[in-house]
Amino acid sequence: MKLNALTLAALLAATPALAEIKVMDAYARAASPTAKSGAAFMQIMNDGAEEDRLIDAASDAAARVELHTHKDLGDGVMKMMQVEEGFAVPAGGMHALARGGDHVMLMGLTGPLEQGATVSITLTFEKAGEMVVEVPIDNERQDHGAMDHSKMGN
Repeated sequence: MKLNALTLAALLAATPALAEIKVMDAYARAASPTAKSGAAFMQIMNDGAEEDRLIDAASDAAARVELHTHKDLGDGVMKMMQVEEGFAVPAGGMHALARGGDHVMLMGLTGPLEQGATVSITLTFEKAGEMVVEVPIDNERQDHGAMDHSKMGN
């Protein structure tokens, strides 16, 4: 079948532009070598013309993987909680998953998160679909504003 320029232009106009998602500066860590949970952090860039949303994450490294954030309850008390609606990634912008804020929570680790190894995490976006990211483990990385996960009951 031969497509002329007009037909091709009509097909392209009818096809929604997908978000162009890139993941940068990703790393995962556990609070200790025997921790039952860990977390992954990254910068999610959207070079597309439409907003997208990170709606799910999965990994064989944990029994359960959830999108989490921290909520300030006042009086210096922070609560970690699941964000079922996910995280918006604005068109032409970025959303940071960072310690003390939004992150991918790995609960019921299937093995230790060993320094220098990697963990495979599948991120699912509303428009861009699934993206597998190989995330390096960096238990030594120091970030300002980090929340201590070692006291979490996960």
